[in-house]
Amino acid sequence: MKISNIAVSVAAAVTLTACFTGGGTTASSTSTMNKNSVLMSENPMVGGAPMFANKNIIENAVNSKDHTTLVAAVKAAGLVETLQGPGPFTVFAPVNSAFDALPPGAVENLLKPENKAALTKVLTCHVVGANAMSLAIKGMISDDGGKHPVKTLGGCVLQATYSGDKIMLTDENGRTATVTVADVKQSNGVIHVIDTVMLPKQ
Repeated sequence: MKISNIAVSVAAAVTLTACFTGGGTTASSTSTMNKNSVLMSENPMVGGAPMFANKNIIENAVNSKDHTTLVAAVKAAGLVETLQGPGPFTVFAPVNSAFDALPPGAVENLLKPENKAALTKVLTCHVVGANAMSLAIKGMISDDGGKHPVKTLGGCVLQATYSGDKIMLTDENGRTATVTVADVKQSNGVIHVIDTVMLPKQ
């Protein structure tokens, strides 16, 4: 099944709540700049780059110097079109150092064409078919007594917990990631930056 079909079918079944111009500045350009400034101010910086709430997940992610490995992996898996789609998507985005922490050769192996299916599985285990801000996630964790199952488009179920302001995710292998930058709004969802790669059950 194509990943786009997976995204459509799973997103339909799962929601996280259930589970310038040169030559002077014209009035028009001033309005546009002001609008972009407001949109940027709504979001934290990620990887040294501004994140715009009127741009989609891919358009923003490609500018983060902390997510070059993730972007390369998304391209290799053929998921660019999917993550530029309407969504909504919640993406838990591992930083480069999270991929570097995997066993030697793991990333290189996943990026091989013959391992596209496995790569797609790993990546989609970081994506949820819903728009879930951190406050909503914390609310569901509290409602569930301290731990909330997060069903991903890849079929993995992550366990979400929180301590103070920090949200943590634990994969099916017991690996735990911490959300280091939360609530990065996108036109088609939200990104939460994490410090560990979530892996399918091994």
